[in-house]
Amino acid sequence: MSVSLEQQLRDVGALKEGHFLLASGLHSDRYIEKFDLLRNPAATEAALAGLADRYTDEHIDVVVGPTTGGVILAFELARQLGASAAFAERKEGGSAGREFRRGTSFAPGTRVLVIDDILTTGSSIQETLAALTDQQVDVVGIAVLVDRSAGRTTFAEADLTAILSLNVDVWDSEDCPLCEAGVPLTKPGTTTVSGSK
Repeated sequence: MSVSLEQQLRDVGALKEGHFLLASGLHSDRYIEKFDLLRNPAATEAALAGLADRYTDEHIDVVVGPTTGGVILAFELARQLGASAAFAERKEGGSAGREFRRGTSFAPGTRVLVIDDILTTGSSIQETLAALTDQQVDVVGIAVLVDRSAGRTTFAEADLTAILSLNVDVWDSEDCPLCEAGVPLTKPGTTTVSGSK
């Protein structure tokens, strides 16, 4: 892609180094705070310009993203592509999975591009794809800002395009060298969780 997203993430302070407790429960020495990028409309526009170029001839009708970060990306990429945007929310009542609400509907044959922010296990994208199976749409592609799986996560429904692919080390808490070294553990979005083991 034309944009060096890794440098852009560093420039806006979104690529952080330390000792982080991920949503999965794993520990890592690097963390991407996507909202440090997404709070900046100009930076987000620039980051997605290469994706817009990539999909400009694919005749995308709707760009779909899972809540929360995927909503902002879907909206901006749809704007650049001249398409509509939609988002898949977590199901009401605590049920597993995602669904389309708030009057969102798709005409049969709608060409859909799915986008998300940070790919690790792919669960948000899988839930979004599952919500789309109830619709008569054609999933043209799947895109992410950052693939943290370094290409290990794939999808049967469509090819994956990542603006940036990072191989980020993760550990179970029992095997974490940062815990062993006594580096304070931080849960992103909060304060320090603990010291060492």
